[in-house]
Parts: sequence; C-alpha cells; structure tokens
Amino acid sequence: MIDRTPEPGQPHLVLIGPPAAGKTRLGKRIARILGASFIDTDRRIVARHGPIAQIFSEYGEKYYRALERSEVTKALGERAVVALGGGAIIDPLTQADLVAHRVALITVSSDAVAARILDSKRPLVSGIDTWSELVASRREIYERLATRTWDTSHRPIDEIASEIAGWIIEVTPPK
Repeated sequence: MIDRTPEPGQPHLVLIGPPAAGKTRLGKRIARILGASFIDTDRRIVARHGPIAQIFSEYGEKYYRALERSEVTKALGERAVVALGGGAIIDPLTQADLVAHRVALITVSSDAVAARILDSKRPLVSGIDTWSELVASRREIYERLATRTWDTSHRPIDEIASEIAGWIIEVTPPK
C-alpha cells in the first residue's frame, strides 16, 4: 500500500473524473468542511487565459494541455483541495505526479450527466455520445490513479462531501 498522506505544502486531496461529474461543487464543499483552500485548475486557466472553448478554438488542444499541465503542477504544490479538469489525467507527467497524492475519482452515470451537459461549453463534449466516448477512453487511467471512488449520480452532494471529508480526517494523522 502506498502512503498517500500529504506532506506539508501538498494537497489534502485531488479530485479527478469526467467532465460534469461534480468535481468543482464537491471540492468546494469538502474544502469548506476541512477549513482548507480550494483550487479548480480549469478555473485558474480561465482566469489567466480566457474561456477554455476559446483557447481550444484559437490555439488547439495541444496548447491548452500545456497550460493545463502548468496549472496542475502549481496546484499540486499547494495545501488545498484540488479539482483537476477531466482531461488533465491524460498527461503522463500528471499521472506520475498523482501517484504520490490522495486521489478521489468522482464518477457519474450517463443518465445523470445528460442534464448537466445539455448546454455544455466544454470543447470536447457535444452531447451524451461524445461524453460517453470520452469517459470510456479515459476510464482505465481514472481508475488506476484513484485511491477511492465516489459516484455523484444519485446521492446528495453534501452527503458525499461529508463522507470524503471524513475519510480525509480519518487517514490524516494529527500533526
């Protein structure tokens, strides 16, 4: 078993999972419960570089992934609850980095996600079929990197956040 207890300056927890699984909403609630900071790497990219769809359109996915990798690297060096964009895990360097962290995979069923992506501005998701294909192509990576998994399809988000925060508190030894 790998010891994934965070060192000082490392995240309490990293959330990964497919687009629209609820990583941001969940991460904010977990951070609030833990009294920690929250980082959403996609939101940092948007704040510094503009809308993700526009970055994809103007510069392409490769350029976006380089920006994403930079933000992930910075976030993994901070003491916070960190939510990664759905595709951040496709980078082999990010995969290697995540081995040293406590990683929660946040999943959602295609039935439950359909309403969440209805008016999606996600550049790689144009409907439930493209979402399903995207998730299937990344599933092995998500599962390999995860320390534990939670599904947001049918349970209240506050209940899941409390459960995850409890897990963090349980596995983090007192200082």
